[in-house]
Amino acid sequence: MNDGEIAAIVDHALTWACVRGVTFQPVQAVGRIDGFDPKKNRIMLSEIRRAIIDGNSGFAAGDIIPLPCNPESISIGYALRNGAQIVPITSMIPKDVITAEIPNAVTFEKYPELKSRIFDFFSLSTNDKNSSQRLEALLCCLPQIETPESIGYKNLFRVAISEFLDPYNFSLSRVKRSCVHFVTLDQGIIPFDTYNLLYRDGKIDERRRAAGL
Repeated sequence: MNDGEIAAIVDHALTWACVRGVTFQPVQAVGRIDGFDPKKNRIMLSEIRRAIIDGNSGFAAGDIIPLPCNPESISIGYALRNGAQIVPITSMIPKDVITAEIPNAVTFEKYPELKSRIFDFFSLSTNDKNSSQRLEALLCCLPQIETPESIGYKNLFRVAISEFLDPYNFSLSRVKRSCVHFVTLDQGIIPFDTYNLLYRDGKIDERRRAAGL
């Protein structure tokens, strides 16, 4: 309905000092939808990313990158802000820090120190307690750049695009890489994608019986 306002939403967020970022969730066949037509009403992660880039929001193509834990489903970009002015910093990360030592992005388990560092900085759970630490961890990777003491949480701005799965793009390999989950009352952990598709309506036992599980 308002996909023509994607870049304007980022610009509007930057006019508010208390806003630390914007998260876009592409519309798909999950959740509260009426009269949904998959040929007309779906919008994909790549379309939102392109709208942010083309809308002169301050983020260029290299500033919004796949999230390492789930690269097909989540893209994210970080910037330093001074009021409404931003300087994107994601593209400043040397590419070898993210990819050169990792031939397969799914095998982060083989590189625990790198996994911890990258996952910590690119976490979606930004809060005042740990943001400055993550920012400093990033800037230490850039040659001849020191972290000014005055830079803190108030200077960090994030754009994230999180595309969840629906019946039209369901992929088991993407579910296995999911890094957004529901924790159930019985202490189970369910990926967000499968929760919307299989669990939210309470018919999971019925579906298991139908599948012979």
